[in-house]
This record gives sequence, C-alpha cells and structure tokens, in this order.
Amino acid sequence: MSTQRTLRLLSALLCFCLAFAAGFGVHQVWGEFEQQAQSKPLELFWEAWALVEEYFYGELPSPQERTYGAIHTALTLLDDSYTVFVEPQPRELERDRMRGAFGGIGVVLWRSSAGEMMLSPHADSPAERAGIIEGDVLLALDSEEITELTTVNDVSVHLHGEVGTPVTLTISRPPTPLFELVITREEIQTPSVTWRLLEQPPNVGYIGIGSFTERTGDEIVTAIQELQAEGSTSLVMDLRDNYGGLIDPAVVVASQFLSDGVVLYEMTRGPEERVIKVQPGGIAADIPLVVLVNNGTASAAEIVAGALQDHGRASLVGEPTFGKGAVQLIYEISDGSSVHITSAIWLTPTRNRIDGRGLTPDIYVVRGDGPQDEQLDRAIIHLQSQD
Repeated sequence: MSTQRTLRLLSALLCFCLAFAAGFGVHQVWGEFEQQAQSKPLELFWEAWALVEEYFYGELPSPQERTYGAIHTALTLLDDSYTVFVEPQPRELERDRMRGAFGGIGVVLWRSSAGEMMLSPHADSPAERAGIIEGDVLLALDSEEITELTTVNDVSVHLHGEVGTPVTLTISRPPTPLFELVITREEIQTPSVTWRLLEQPPNVGYIGIGSFTERTGDEIVTAIQELQAEGSTSLVMDLRDNYGGLIDPAVVVASQFLSDGVVLYEMTRGPEERVIKVQPGGIAADIPLVVLVNNGTASAAEIVAGALQDHGRASLVGEPTFGKGAVQLIYEISDGSSVHITSAIWLTPTRNRIDGRGLTPDIYVVRGDGPQDEQLDRAIIHLQSQD
C-alpha cells in the first residue's frame, strides 16, 4: 500500500473516530466498530483527537459536518467516483428529478454576475400566474434572507414542497419597491421526452430523451404513437447530453425498437451475471431509426444506444459516448441522505464493456458551434439513404 493511500486510510479512520466520539447516534456502525476501537491503532486516533479538542485554535466543525465528512472521506478510499454519499438536500432534488414531478412553483434559478439570485418562471406555472417575471431578484423565502452563501440548491429545496402549501417570496424589481408574493405550490411536471415531426423532410420524427426517469417509459410510447399518427415513417432518437438515470425505463425504451434478444448483461464481483432481455410488445420494431450520441451520452443512455447498435437496429451518429457503464445501488439513510454504491458493470448485448470505454458511433460527426445541427442533418441524410 502506498504512503499516500495509507495516509488517506488513516485520515478516514480518524474522521470516523471523531464522529463516534461526538456521539452522533450512528449506533449500527458503532456496533460494528466497537471492538476495533479498543485496538491500539485506533487508540492513537482517540489520543490525537483529544489533543485537537484541547489545543486547536479555530472553531471545530459541527457534529453533522463531522459525520458527513467522515463518510465522504472514507468513500474516497474506494477510488470510485460513482460510489458517493449524497446529503439530504441534494438527495431530495435527485428524487424529484427521477420522479419527473414535484410540488413547486415552476421557476428557473441562477446567480447573476453580480451574485443576485435570479428568477425566470416557466410558462403557465404558479410562479408566472402569481406575477413573477424573468429577471426578478429573490431576496428572501418565508422571511429567510437570501445571502451570498445561499446556493441555488438551497433555494430549490425550499421551493419544493407538498402540493397545496404556500411559500412567500420577497422580490426586488427596480424601480418597483420591494414586494412579497405568496405562491401556492402545485405539481410541476418535468417531462423527460420531447418529440416533433421535422419540417424537412416531413416524414421524419424527432424524439429527444433528456434523462431516464419514472415517466420515460410511458412518454416514449406516447411519442412514437403520436409521431406515427402524424405521418412519421422514420425516427431520429436524440440521446446527446443524456446523463442516464433509471435503468428500468431505459430497458422499456430499447424494447420499443427490438423484437427480442438481450438489452444488457449486468456483471457483479461474484460469478453470477444478470441477463436483462427485451420486453415483449415493442411498437416500433421495424421503423427506420438513427440514434444521436455525443460525449455527454452516459450510463443508461449508453445502454439504449449500445443495445440498438449491437442488434443492428440503429446506426449511431455523432461523437464517442462518455463511458459510464457502472451500476449504482442507492440506499436511503434515516436522515434523508443516501449512499450510492457501485455494485456491478454493464455489458452490451455483444458483451462490449461500456465503462471507461464508451461507444463508437457508426458515423462520426462533430457537433460544431454554429446554429446548424450538423449531426441531426447527417442522421436525416442517412435515413433517406435507406429508403
């Protein structure tokens, strides 16, 4: 073991000791470590922390900060960037994204160059109907001041809440004096799939999938059915900048375009492998299809693209994909946080490993910086050549 890794291990163990010593109520973990705490190596950590408590000049971290710090530090020892501890606030937002719907007011938030918390309402959202306009500055939420330390995530978490409950926003809109708006939260839908019939040529349908959420399976079926009803005879599916999401909806999407066979293999550290097969009843198994990918296409999106490519069902057009083919199991913790643990890797139907390698497009096209979508244009040309 290298000196650097040894130091990291010692640091992590020290963090755990600090958490336990402060009495944070991590009773289950403490039970596992109680006997080890009597050993001489850990006694050194207790001794070191006693000196820190006695002589450290600055302010000591809070019990919660130390607990979270202990977990974060320990997980770095795994050298796996996908095995992570997610604290309660970002975990709540993550759950909402995966559900595809949440209680809120329907606004986009960002920090201006001057550091102000800016607002822009979604069309026909509770925020817009209450009078919020783009460029409004948020000064306070429920009388809690927005400071320079308040993050966009902090505000997002506060705005999310139970449907039917009110939230009070203090708004600055010069030269109008400061004013308050009380807005009642409603269910905000966040669709994962968009679709339209392209103008040129008129028989090509476009389906964009931004992420794989609980809504995606139903949305892809609706998209295909509506496009076919409008006269679409071929499809472009856009998975560019799709970071992934839930694997089950990804399997549903792939299954719409495949008649049978395997969607993916899941390999654990043991001898077993899990074979995930095409679900029967796909409604677009024969329609010509091209898939757009780039280096932002990751995880579950690579599963879909890889399955369609391996089965010869669709050509990939664009740039090489990201290369995240690792499976994370998510375990909820009692305070609302969670631990994401890498438990397996994915292989495509022809047993190509995605993780660290990605997928190579059949037709390589750089996206470019101009207004013209050259990758989409090339996909359309490819579909026309198959007619």
